[in-house]
This record gives sequence, structure tokens and C-alpha cells, in this order.
Amino acid sequence: MSHSLELIRRLQSPTGAYPASPTFSAYRGYSWLRDGAFIAEGVSRHGDLAGADAFHTWCARVIGDRAGQVDSLVARAGRGEAVPPAQMLPTRFTLDGADGTDDWWDFQLDGYGTWLWALREHAFRHGRAVPGVEKGVRAATRYLTAFWHLPCYDWWEEHVEQRHVATLGAVHAGLRAAIGLGLLSPAESEAAAAAVDGITGLVAAEGVAGPAPGAGHLTKWLGTDAVDASLLACVEPFGLYAADHPVGVATVAEVEWQLAADGGVHRYLADTFYGGGRWVLLAGFLGWNHARAGNRAEALRHLDWMAAQATPEGDLPEQVSGVLLAPDRLREWQERWGPVATPLLWSHGMYLILADELEVR
Repeated sequence: MSHSLELIRRLQSPTGAYPASPTFSAYRGYSWLRDGAFIAEGVSRHGDLAGADAFHTWCARVIGDRAGQVDSLVARAGRGEAVPPAQMLPTRFTLDGADGTDDWWDFQLDGYGTWLWALREHAFRHGRAVPGVEKGVRAATRYLTAFWHLPCYDWWEEHVEQRHVATLGAVHAGLRAAIGLGLLSPAESEAAAAAVDGITGLVAAEGVAGPAPGAGHLTKWLGTDAVDASLLACVEPFGLYAADHPVGVATVAEVEWQLAADGGVHRYLADTFYGGGRWVLLAGFLGWNHARAGNRAEALRHLDWMAAQATPEGDLPEQVSGVLLAPDRLREWQERWGPVATPLLWSHGMYLILADELEVR
């Protein structure tokens, strides 16, 4: 734990942003709302209030600075215009909060919902509000309320043509959190609540596959029966379905059956990125779900596996290549972007979260 905390503190930008990875060619110099939210959740649980505050303040500034853009996008949609994905808010930002100039798969909604969720968790955990976040919270809420129903890229920057259940789960949690923070206007709160209800109904109708309504598992996107490990977050921590709900139980079981291997977790069966290895942070999500379900021994097994993937210096990678789904695709990514991202701060954040869930210090 101490190395993860020290690494995150040392690498946090003076602006408050958490870099995704300080050395990986495709990530260097950028911060994701999604990655950073889970990193902030990890350090918040271990007492680094200043670091988490700084990240949430940075997010609120970055999003609040784009409030005019949000209002323009919402107005255009309200007039019936189809807003192209390229004109939506960015998925990642430079450490000083700019859009960045490198091409990326930028229309992702989950990060905005995940940030709102993490902000509320942090504020309620420590019994105090993070100052100066209202403008950003309200802008993020208006953005999600207006566009939650649109197809967009998923956690992995893929399949912009689909509506992803993990994204809907993040937005669902984020809008509930925004309402709970008490910073919205009555109209914003009412619209957010309506969106929450809309997501609940849509996922129940089109995002659950199984033998009977209310008894199947969540799916990678609406209308398929495939799963993705990002669905774990829809149970814990986002609570789209509770850990003891039949759909929550079935989702964790299906992801584990299809994608878990010896403590690690693959993203999805057709994954070819760096050969489709096992992701350290996904082992954290599976362990988190087991911990909340009372399966302590299984959760500890995943925590131990995460720790075992560290370099001699203690750094955790994004994924490991010991068990690959597509081994013939590993070299092409190494030639394109270099070695696997190491350290990946999100991996360290998830390690801190799972350790806290298990009260391991």
C-alpha cells in the first residue's frame, strides 16, 4: 500500500490531475476522468484528502470551463440536431486541463458519471464538501442528462456505434450522486432523476440476457448476450444492480466464468490489445465484488494476484501477458506503442480500494 500511495502522490500533477501513466507513449501527459476518479477513490480511502480534493477540484474546473460548450450542445440537441461524436466533450485532458492535440476516441460518457460518483463518495466519507465544484457538477449533470441515451465509445475506446451497459451504469451512478450532493437546481435534479429512471428501464429491457426477466446477467452492450469485465462496476461500486440481486449475482458469476483466469481478469473474449492479457485493475473490480458479497477468501486471492504482478520496484502494469487470448497480436502493439503501460496509476488505485475493502493495511 505504501508504494502505491507514494507513487500516486509523487506523480500527481500540481494542477491536481492524475496522469494515466508517466511513461507509456499513448497515455503520457494525459488524465482520464474515469481512471482518475478511481485513483482518487483509492487515496481518499487511505487518508490522502489533499490529493483527492485536488483531483476533484481539477475535474470541476476542467468541466466547468466547458459549461458554455455543454449548454450549446444541449441546445443543439433540443432543436433536433444530430451532434457528431467528434464535437462532444473530450474523454481525456492534458494535465493542465486542455483538450489535447493528439487524435483519440473521444466521445465517452462514463468518465463524467464516474467522476460525479467518486466526488460524492469522497465528500460523504470525510463529512465535508469539496469547495468550488458546483459549476462542474452542474455542467456534467446537464451533459449526461441530455446525452446518456446516445451510443458512444466504451471504457476501452471501442464500438462507438453501441450503447454500452457499463457506460449506462456509470452515468446512472453519477446522476444519483449529483442529486445527492445537493448542488443542482430543481430543474436539473428533476431531469437527472428522469434520466436515472430511463437508464433503469432501458437496461432491464435490453441489457440483460438470460433465461427469464430479472434473472439473467448484464451484457456488454444493449441487444447482445456477450459480457465485458467492465460490467463488474455496474454491481460494485455503481449499484445499478445490488450485489445480492439476481442480476448482480449472475453478472459477477458470468464475468468470472468467461474472463477470469488464475486471479487475473481479461477484458472480453475477443480482446486483441497487447494480445488480450489479464488486467490488474479488473482483478481489483472482481475482488471488490467478492468482498462486498462476503467472499473474503476470493477477494484476498485477487488482491494477492494484483500484488504479485508488480515489478521489482513495486510498480503495477496495465495488463500482464502470461495468459493471452490472442498471442499473435501482442507484437503489433509492442511495435506501435512500446511495452505495456507500467506503472498504470489506475491499477494502483484499484489495489488501494480492494485493500481497504478487506481492511488490509
